[in-house]
Amino acid sequence: MLQVRDIASRYGKVQVLWDVSIEVREAEIVALVGSNGAGKTTLLKTITGLLPPVSGSIEFLGRRIDGLPPHAIVELGISHIPEGGRVFPDMTVHENLEMGAYPPNAWKEKHKTFEQVYQLFPLLKERDGQLARTLSGGERQMLAMGRGLMSRPRLCLFDEPSYGLAPRVVAELFRIIRDLRSQGITILLIEQNVRHSLEIADRAYVLENGRVCLAGACDELLHSDYVRQAYLGL
Repeated sequence: MLQVRDIASRYGKVQVLWDVSIEVREAEIVALVGSNGAGKTTLLKTITGLLPPVSGSIEFLGRRIDGLPPHAIVELGISHIPEGGRVFPDMTVHENLEMGAYPPNAWKEKHKTFEQVYQLFPLLKERDGQLARTLSGGERQMLAMGRGLMSRPRLCLFDEPSYGLAPRVVAELFRIIRDLRSQGITILLIEQNVRHSLEIADRAYVLENGRVCLAGACDELLHSDYVRQAYLGL
């Protein structure tokens, strides 16, 4: 579904990614693991057109997308849920969700998608007319996820969905991510809880200093001495 080949990216003169290659197959959950500053968020921004790559190529469903503007990439079926539950604070829950449905095809189906999102997140239905700034951290993260789903994506990119949230809320969010895969949505996941992400994902890539240093099936990586020592504290 997604093929990233030899991507290099930088902010100004500071290069962050060097020759990064990953692939995500349809109906997979793929985890992207690495310490802070390894380049994980930069890779997601590059995939979604927020940061143009210096070199390399990105294909989605067989179509080259590097060089396209972000809104065009969303319309093709990629949704990016950023870190920290970023929402429009002075808009209601309903208005935030509606903002996610701006692609023409999604707009036509928005009433159906609203119901699907409210089934996944019953709390959002209860808070439909409430301003987003009055929500708890977990509720804002749910709203950010729901807004991302309103575009009816084929592929969802999650950046640290559990950041700063209570364990009970984290468990619920991970359950929802698994449910999304069962509904046919493919997932590329960045998550600070390495063990949790490796337990729900099919495959993973380990990113260090802007390069992929390790890749494989998650059950293999969970038993890798390097991953256990560097990321699991074992």
